[in-house]
Amino acid sequence: MENKIISVKTVVAVGIGAALMFVLMRFVAIPSGIPNTNLNLGIPILVLFATVFGPVAGLLIGFIGHTLTDLTFGFGIWWSWVIADAVLGLLVGLFWKLYRIEDGEFSIKNAVVFNVVQILSNAVAWIGVAPVLDILIHKEPANKVFTQGIVAALLNAAAVLVLGTLLVIGYSKTKTKTASLSAE
Repeated sequence: MENKIISVKTVVAVGIGAALMFVLMRFVAIPSGIPNTNLNLGIPILVLFATVFGPVAGLLIGFIGHTLTDLTFGFGIWWSWVIADAVLGLLVGLFWKLYRIEDGEFSIKNAVVFNVVQILSNAVAWIGVAPVLDILIHKEPANKVFTQGIVAALLNAAAVLVLGTLLVIGYSKTKTKTASLSAE
């Protein structure tokens, strides 16, 4: 059997996840009152797919989904934010085995771990990566981009806390619990 860097299942997940993220970010974004910073319902989808399919899927979905969104808005690709979403997907996906979703055992403890990881990952992506890259790439003023980053981190973390947790619970219920089947 040959080792693959990325499985067919992951490629399909990336395609579906990026498409869903794009549609939600493009057409269901809720303005926050801070310029160019929205409550994006695509972020819980990104986090769900990263949680189920791992870091490679999370990174690619964040990168592709956000790139497609920027391309359709007509202002060009804002690479600092594309990279931040890719980092978010990667970081959440790195801990996918801890959540035990595929085991059908997404308990309160797993939900707490999931949410601690996603909140910290949002902070790294949006309070660290995005503002620093905005300053380095786009020469944006620090006070503006750190305000946007903090608001984006809070909105994304809240969206994932509520909607993302519900999506992960729902998905985990479709999985058979480990050792729940017995031989007759």
